[in-house]
Amino acid sequence: MPALKKIAVVACATALLSAPAVTPALASGDPDWSNAKPPASMSTIGGARLGQQGTQVELGSGAPVLPKDVTARSWIVSDAESGEVLAAHNAHWKLPPASTLKMLFADTLLPKFPKTEEHKVALSDLAGMGEGSSLVGVKENETYKVSDLWLGVFLRSGNDAVHVLAAMNGGVPKTVQDMQKHADELQADDTTVVSPDGYDEPHQVSSAYDLTLFARSGLQKKDFRDYCSTVRAQFPGETKKGKHGKKTRGSFEIQNTNRLLTGDAGLSPYEGIAGVKNGNTTNAGATYTGVAERDGHVLLVTVMHPSAGGILPVYQEAARLLDWGFKATGKVTPVGALVPPKSVASASGGKAGKHASSDGKGSDKKGAATDTAQASDDGSSGVGIALAIVGGVLVLLAIGAFVVHKRWPLPELVRRLPRR
Repeated sequence: MPALKKIAVVACATALLSAPAVTPALASGDPDWSNAKPPASMSTIGGARLGQQGTQVELGSGAPVLPKDVTARSWIVSDAESGEVLAAHNAHWKLPPASTLKMLFADTLLPKFPKTEEHKVALSDLAGMGEGSSLVGVKENETYKVSDLWLGVFLRSGNDAVHVLAAMNGGVPKTVQDMQKHADELQADDTTVVSPDGYDEPHQVSSAYDLTLFARSGLQKKDFRDYCSTVRAQFPGETKKGKHGKKTRGSFEIQNTNRLLTGDAGLSPYEGIAGVKNGNTTNAGATYTGVAERDGHVLLVTVMHPSAGGILPVYQEAARLLDWGFKATGKVTPVGALVPPKSVASASGGKAGKHASSDGKGSDKKGAATDTAQASDDGSSGVGIALAIVGGVLVLLAIGAFVVHKRWPLPELVRRLPRR
């Protein structure tokens, strides 16, 4: 399959992708986010610099300056492999996450159901969705494969698909509890989960830092990578009676609402992009987390609530930050680090967090990547790690590593993207 830059240039996607994922009315009891200011004190997980207000960056010799036309309230650019934070702006500011919270939902629930499992949707499965929710078109009394529902979650940000999967998991309250537990395991302490779909709810918040942790954890799972990189797919339609009472069920095409993956009018697909998730609500504005690979480097970017209106600014600002990150790699001193899951730190005797010291200085890339070792595709959070000393050399064994480039087939993922 050709690279993404050769396959993702199509204008016909723009019509279906012109509306935001979801724009509900303000929920009762929500704070007014329109004039919100970052708090004077924020979390220092990942380094003291990340808890400070404003932009944090340490430019070295030959490093490009940060783009000036970035208006987001909060953003972060990090190396997906080492976990080093290259630059950040109000990284730990607790803000409404919108549908980017679905990354945590997927990372939590994906391992629980085989993709081939089928589920017949009951009316109760679809209860409780917020007004104006984005929908993929799940219908009562129809049967869907789990893989269909996940495509609905990732491509169309379908709250109906989220609620059906939550029902399969024992209901929304249990799913929210499971998500919060997983967020705590990932050390995503800025996150409070109230709804599994990211719909605006009082007290539901996350941060650019936490959303990046969710993406980094989710991308360890092959199914997560496959779903978030899919440009378009067929989704099962409604069963209808044809001539002579014969029942037929067709399908319809759904397209990914991640504009850096698909492109849009006035926006080209981003070279090397491979996911992850976008969102848009009244409180959150536009939110976006993306992962891209270029010249052997894998970067993560999260952007929350640009001041510019419309659909495209969040993608344009994310692209500018990614462009800067690829040019700045190796030319900046990290201002912090993405911490590993608690179980990883525990399994490595507490060494996994050493690159996230309170002074905000990152360790060398090799050490950080090794310290954050985790099983890749088993759906666990650090379970199954095997480290051994052989001839005085630390060797990574067993099933994989937590974002070690050679064991994370992102370039292969890019090559597998559907031909447009």
